[in-house]
Amino acid sequence: MKVVHPIRDLKQLEAVKGYLRGKNKRDFLLFMVGVSSALRISDILILKVNQVWDGRKPTEFIEVNEKKTGKYKRFPITPNLAKSIKEFMKEFPDKNQNDFLFTSRKGMNQPITRQYAASMLNEACDMVGITEKFSTHGMRKTWGYWAFKKGISLDYICIALNHRSVAETKRYLGILQEDLDELYLQVNL
Repeated sequence: MKVVHPIRDLKQLEAVKGYLRGKNKRDFLLFMVGVSSALRISDILILKVNQVWDGRKPTEFIEVNEKKTGKYKRFPITPNLAKSIKEFMKEFPDKNQNDFLFTSRKGMNQPITRQYAASMLNEACDMVGITEKFSTHGMRKTWGYWAFKKGISLDYICIALNHRSVAETKRYLGILQEDLDELYLQVNL
């Protein structure tokens, strides 16, 4: 299995958002859910419209039972994610509440595949000049990395990612020497 990386540069993160927003609202929303939730792709792809949209506006929270762990997870829909949901629902107003959110264009109300999601994300990253390996799991890692960079305790990030230990979370996020150097410079006693 190849190691994927988070998007560590905010300009590149915004560039991926911009590229996807202009290309395809469904794919843009998938990316926004991924980087806003820390969900695994297996949980993102099976989201239903009613989990994010109450028929008039975005729901306050997304609630899921994680496929891999079976654990219940609830998280608030952030303002940026709410905006993305509104844009998506404006473009697809006829979506039924019980439809998959990320419906395949092949019909039969089936979600897009993991393979399509990975291919779409790789294309977006290539188009904006990201050279590190990125895939669907990179969205989850991106959420964790930016939570860490914003000063969120690794204990909380560990809980949000459903990891067994903070050590596992550190390895998962690939906390780099430059992050440790910055930490020393910030403490500056």
